[in-house]
Formats: sequence, C-alpha cells, structure tokens
Amino acid sequence: MAGGAESFRALLRAANALLQKRRYHAALAVIKGFRNGAVYGAKIRAPHALVMTFLFKSGSLREKLKSIAQATYAHSRNLAYFVFTYKGLLAAQSRLQGKKIPFHSFLAACIGGWLVFGDNNPINSQIIMYLLSRILFGLSRLAVEKGYVPQPRQDPFPLVAALVWGTVLWLFEYHKETLQPSLQSSMTYLYEDSEVWHDLSDFLIYNKRTDSK
Repeated sequence: MAGGAESFRALLRAANALLQKRRYHAALAVIKGFRNGAVYGAKIRAPHALVMTFLFKSGSLREKLKSIAQATYAHSRNLAYFVFTYKGLLAAQSRLQGKKIPFHSFLAACIGGWLVFGDNNPINSQIIMYLLSRILFGLSRLAVEKGYVPQPRQDPFPLVAALVWGTVLWLFEYHKETLQPSLQSSMTYLYEDSEVWHDLSDFLIYNKRTDSK
C-alpha cells in the first residue's frame, strides 16, 4: 500500500516537472485549451438548454433530459475541438515563421471555424449569431478608435437598441420563418401567447390551459 502511494507521488512529481518544461509549453497549451473548451461549453450550454427545454419543448421528462444532454455535449465538444484546432494551428504557424503575427490568428480561426462550426445546425447557428453581434460591436469601436469613423457626439446605443428591436419585431410579425427557432419560441411566448386566455387560470397562473375546456 505504501509502495503504491510512493509510486503515485513519484508519478505526480514527474508530471509536474514535465508541465514546467518550456519546450513543451505550446503542445501543453493545446491540450489545456481542449480541456477548457469542453468545460466552458458545458457550463454555457447546460443552463441554457435546461431553461429553453423546460419552457418551450414538449415531451416526456426522459426526452427533455436527453435533449439537454445532447445539446450540452454538442456545444462542449465543438468548443473543445475548435480551441484545440485553433491553438494547434497557431503554434504551428509561429514555429514555421519563427514569430507570431496577427494574420496567424485570423487564419487559424478561419480554418477552425470551417472545420468545426461549418455544419449548419441549431447549436452552431446560435454560437455564430452570438459571435456576430459581438464582432459588429467590436468592429464599430475599433473603427472609432482608429479614426476611420468620427467619435459620436452622443452615445449611439439608444439608436442601436431602437433599430435592433424595431427590426426583430418586424421580422417576427411579418417574416417569422427567417428568425432562429429558439428566438421564434421566445417571441411567440411573449407576443403571441399573451393575446390568448380563457379564464384566470391561463391569464395569470399558466400560459396555456392543459384541459379540454
């Protein structure tokens, strides 16, 4: 028993010593990136899938739990694969050119995005839409910072908020099929289901009656 514990401690010391070696840093960073991608993807998707599934999806408890598990796994796997691919390609380019340049980042992410997120499915489309909104904000700020666009005299955010909400509700009312399914579900709950009730039960307590009355 004592021999086994000593062997384990020796193995732990060897592993820790390996992690400190600078020459393995790039490869180890790729592995840890895979780990962090998997964990972060699960942390982000699990609560979202739980709420959206129980709010808007029908079916048995088993089916709902299966749907949550599948969505969480898909998000976690894809993010892990992407980080692994991105960091691996970044390290390879830096090694080949002897230094890191900004284009390396763009190229590695493009390849990773094509390989990992290129499949048009609900999980990937949600991630891409999330990133697209952040990119537009980021590019707008960068354009002002670099002087390509003059600094606004007033905060433009109220105008952006007005245009975003005006556009999305117009699309929902007249071109609903163009919106992503989970957004359709949310807006149906907020703006269409609130138009229908029969008595106090489905006016204040429930969204929809489950009986046959």
